[in-house]
Amino acid sequence: MNAIGPRFFAAALIVLLAIWAGIRMHSVHNARQQSANQEHGVAAPAGTASASDPRDVAVSEATGPHAVIPVHLPDFSLKDLAGKATPISEWGGKSLVINFWATWCAPCRREIPLLKSIAAEWAGRDLAVLGIAVDYRDKVKEFAGQFKIDYPVLIGDQDALDVAAQFGMDSPAFPFTVFTDGRGEVVALFVGELHRQQVDFILSQVQDLNHGRVQLPEARRLIGEGLEKLAEKHGA
Repeated sequence: MNAIGPRFFAAALIVLLAIWAGIRMHSVHNARQQSANQEHGVAAPAGTASASDPRDVAVSEATGPHAVIPVHLPDFSLKDLAGKATPISEWGGKSLVINFWATWCAPCRREIPLLKSIAAEWAGRDLAVLGIAVDYRDKVKEFAGQFKIDYPVLIGDQDALDVAAQFGMDSPAFPFTVFTDGRGEVVALFVGELHRQQVDFILSQVQDLNHGRVQLPEARRLIGEGLEKLAEKHGA
C-alpha cells in the first residue's frame, strides 16, 4: 500500500475551506464570537481526523453540522515552551501554517517531520510554521525535545481550546491546520493528517495570492478543487 494511500485521500476529503461563495453571509454561532469586534465567517462541512491509531485518546470526531471558519486570523496569545505569553501578532506580515496537535495523537506525531521540513525550507522567508499543542506543558516540552521540534510551539489547555473555537472548531478533531496569507486572511483549514503534496499545493496558492497573481476567492476555489483532485487520484 502506498504510504500516502487511504490516509491521504481520507484527509483530503475532509478539508475545511473558506468557501468563495457567500463568504460574508454567515456569522459565527457561538458566544465567544458574538462580541462587538466579531469577524464574519463562512460555513463549511464538518470533518474528522485521519484514520485513528490504537494509541490515540478518543476525542469528538465531528465538528458539528457546520464549522464556521473566520475570514481573518483571530487575535490571541498563548504561552510558549518557556512559559512566555506570546501573541500571534509576533508573526504579523507572514503567511502562517498553524498546526493544532496533541502529544497523544498519532496522526499529529506523523506530521511532525513534514512540518519540520517545511519550517526549514521557509526559514528567513515570508512564511512560518507554528504548532499549538492542546496538552499539558510538561508533556509537550518533553515531546518537543524528543522529536527535536525546531519551529515555534505554543501550549495551552482550555485557553488553547478557546483558540480552536475561534477557528470554528468547538469540538476539535486533531490534527487540524490553518493556512493564512501575508495579510492574515484564512485561506484554508485542513482537518486530518497533512501530506507533502497537499501542503505544497496549498502553499503554492498562498504564494500566488501573496504576489497578486490570484485573488482570495479564486485561491480558495483552486485549493478546494485541487485537493479534491489529489484525493481522487490517491483514492483510485
